[in-house]
Parts: sequence; structure tokens; C-alpha cells
Amino acid sequence: MKLEGIHHVTCITSDAPGNVDFYTGVLGLWLVKKSVNQDDPTVYHLFYADEQGSAGADITFFEYPGAAPGRAGAGFVHTVVWRVASGEALDFWAARLGVDRDGDVVRFADPEGLRHELVVTGVADEPLIADHPEIPAALALQGFDGVRAYARNPELRTGPLLEAIGFERKDGTTWEARGAARGGWIEYENGPEEPGVPGAGTVHHVAWSSTMEEHEAWQHRVAEAGGRPTPVVDRFWFRSIYFREPSGVLFEIATLGPGFATDEDPAHLGEALILPPDFEHLRAQVEPLLTKLPNPRESWTRA
Repeated sequence: MKLEGIHHVTCITSDAPGNVDFYTGVLGLWLVKKSVNQDDPTVYHLFYADEQGSAGADITFFEYPGAAPGRAGAGFVHTVVWRVASGEALDFWAARLGVDRDGDVVRFADPEGLRHELVVTGVADEPLIADHPEIPAALALQGFDGVRAYARNPELRTGPLLEAIGFERKDGTTWEARGAARGGWIEYENGPEEPGVPGAGTVHHVAWSSTMEEHEAWQHRVAEAGGRPTPVVDRFWFRSIYFREPSGVLFEIATLGPGFATDEDPAHLGEALILPPDFEHLRAQVEPLLTKLPNPRESWTRA
């Protein structure tokens, strides 16, 4: 069995309207699902990705209105790394974001301080691109390349578990999960002395992709490797198991399906508040608690 790279990265925001504006209006992603945190349905869970809501391009946010800024420490993913196609794309994004290009990398942070990098990789994975009227497809984000995390003694603590669940060491403390169609990596750096603090602008967890058929087998494999996974959790659009690797980073293994179009017209993903069937009876209670959000594509001319 091989994991098919990164499935999604889930983060925390204190400001859903500002979050939507940045990730759709600036980065050009599509809001593909507007739902609630299934562990706390009084708050949003917003999903951004390419046109199809593909795993591999899906960055998601829990909104806790007014949450204090967080701080990444040991056991936290601190940077999300995206693919772009070319040096021309890096120049485009440096100008659009108002930052300097640093060789083959463009580094920036979102309005709440969550760090991102754009890199040119040359890998043959399918580019996962969202349509945006100001961003030519050739210059758009193409999905995740990897994530960077803080850890203490990462080589000693983390490597054995990752190796046991199919990650391969790329170099130093970088580990890649590559399947038949897609790959992604996690790189560990020694964490700061100050402990991490969850809050706005921090990453909650990183999820890795599994086929539907192999998902239960992954739960057993993680357990055998000492990862102490949860039982399989049905998130309706995908199924999940969760566990912390030895450095403290929260991992999820999520299935490649059924997908976000299971309960919405693919052409109108993310336009309405969608609750999984088990949560639909809570709509009258939770909808008034959620910040009103516009449809970010309402005025766009779609290709």
C-alpha cells in the first residue's frame, strides 16, 4: 500500500469573510464546500481547492470568531508548500502578493500569519488548477507539494513510524508519501524553544490520501506501527482516521472519495451551507450562529 500524497491541510481562522477573500480572491482557489466542523458544529469548516474539489489541492479552515493568533511550535506544521509551473509563475505571484522572489521560491503569509511557499517542481503529477479571472491557468496554483513542520529530535523520533507506514526518506528529515498518481512530503525542522499555541493562523492537521479500498487496512497498519489511530470516522465526503506521529504532528489518513460533488452540483460547489445528513437536523440551531458569507464567484465570468 502507498499513500497518494497530501489529501488536505486543515487550519484555523478567526475571520471567515477575510479568509474567503484571501484564499479565493487572492490565491484564486474555489470555495468547494461550506459546512461545519463535525466535532463542533457551531463553527464553520470551509474547504478551498481546484474546480473539482480534488484531494491534493484542498486547504480547509475551522473558523473560531475572534480567536487569538496562534504560534507554531514543536508538533505543528508551520508552512504549506504549493506547486506552480514555472519561473514565470513565481514572478507573477511575487508581484501579485507584493513580496520578493527568493531564487526558486516565493514565500508569503496569509493575513493571519499562516506561512506558504510556492515552488517549481517538475513532477509529473496532474496539476490541480482553479479558474480565476485574474490568474491565467498556466500561472495558477497546482496543488500541494509538501508541508514543513517543527519537531524536536525529528530524525530519531519520527522516522521509524513514517517508514513503517510507507513514507520514503528524500533527504535529511524530509519524508515523501508517493502513490501511483500523486506524491507529497513533510519536512521536519528543529522547533523553537517556546511551546506552540493553537490559534488563528496555525495548522490543525495534515491529511494523507488513501484509496477507499485500502482505508481500513491503513488503520490496522498504523496501529501495528504504534501510531494509536482512532477508529474510522465517516466524514460523509471522505472517511478518516487520526493519530499523532511521535513528534506530535496530528496526521489524518483520508479517503479519495466519495467527494464533494456527492451532495452538490459540481458547477455550484460551495455556494450553499451544506450539512452532512447526520447534522441536517441541527440546521435551525447552527445556521444563525455562522457568519454570513457571500458567494465569492457571483460576479466572476467563468471560462
